[in-house]
Amino acid sequence: MNGMVEMEVARELGSGEKLIWCGKPRAGLSLSPGDIIFIPFSILWCGFAIFWESSVITTGAPFFFKLWGIPFVLVGLYMVIGRFFADAKAREKTWYAVTNERVLISGGLFSRSLRSLSLKTLGEISLSEKGDNTGTIIFGATGLFPSWMMSSVSSIPGSGRNAPPAFVNIENVRTVYDTIRQSQRQV
Repeated sequence: MNGMVEMEVARELGSGEKLIWCGKPRAGLSLSPGDIIFIPFSILWCGFAIFWESSVITTGAPFFFKLWGIPFVLVGLYMVIGRFFADAKAREKTWYAVTNERVLISGGLFSRSLRSLSLKTLGEISLSEKGDNTGTIIFGATGLFPSWMMSSVSSIPGSGRNAPPAFVNIENVRTVYDTIRQSQRQV
């Protein structure tokens, strides 16, 4: 287990609560299966926004039209490039833990948030595992998005409140999944 993460988790533990596992998502820039859909869409969006803005500027269109395109260009640039860096930065500040009572998820890009899920009431748990033993564990129904798209969707600003809680892009995901299931049986 990671010593720094263990110290952060220890501050959150209740009396009699014991840490079973803690970890962090993989660091650095990361692609997910959902990017197969999202990257072409974001390139089209950004390309059209830049085309629009450059056309408006070069044709001498009214000032309002010049201003109108700027937010679309900025959103396009974020979707093509910026979201990868925002996701990497958010993962730097994220940690996950399993205790004898609950699952903890701490993270956030601009402010820290802590999510606590009781092992007693934990519903559906989904496992998505890659060949290199990394993957994602999703707690609850994925709803609108299939589980393989969840890490792409979570990098879109504002989507986190609609996505179910998850341990995203962790190492030895099968072992962590088995640890959670075993801890549930002991509660």
